Amino acid sequence: MKSIWVFEDVNLFGLLCPHKFKQYKACHTFDTYKKSDYIYFEEDTANKIYLIEKGKVKIGYYNEDGTEVVKAILSKGELFGEKAILGEERRDEFAQSVDNNTSICPVGITTMHDLMRENKTFSLRIYKFIGYKLKKLERRLQLLLFKDSKTRLLEFLEELCTEYGYNCNKTGDHIINHPYTQKDLASLIGVSRPTLNILMNELKENCIIDFNRKQIRIYKTSA
Repeated sequence: MKSIWVFEDVNLFGLLCPHKFKQYKACHTFDTYKKSDYIYFEEDTANKIYLIEKGKVKIGYYNEDGTEVVKAILSKGELFGEKAILGEERRDEFAQSVDNNTSICPVGITTMHDLMRENKTFSLRIYKFIGYKLKKLERRLQLLLFKDSKTRLLEFLEELCTEYGYNCNKTGDHIINHPYTQKDLASLIGVSRPTLNILMNELKENCIIDFNRKQIRIYKTSA
């Protein structure tokens, strides 16, 4: 099953970065961010899109009560802020660096529109990406609305295994080294942190998983 939490496994940076185009290379620069630095805030002017050259970026927003909701954590080669292409004037989400050495390729909307007009294939890939993202968000909403919390957690662990996991040769267990905090995990499956802790501990007691702050082990016997 393809991930609905993490963007398509394709290096959009290699395809879209203006540094790859001769006419833009000389004047193009990269921005660097440390952990917890914001790339943009909600309500900021939406006049650029961003490609990740290196590191990870958290995308999210804040509820009316100030609760942070994490929509995705993106990594090398991925694109964000793309709604500016469709005419968004103000951001409805924030983007924040997760790593201490995140490198971002900012692309002005005028430059992006020029590239899209000059290259039909390039333009089609951009629109395909946006459509793909919207489709995944719709599927995620369906899961949040119609599946119970335990099922959402199990399916999300399956997604994490696809994105971040590997097989342990000695035991056959799936080892997942992931970038999420407990707060992020809870937000992504639509539960509170106490509920997430209860669910994770139940799975641990039933010998389905073991976990620590940055690693989850899914036991082979649970498959």
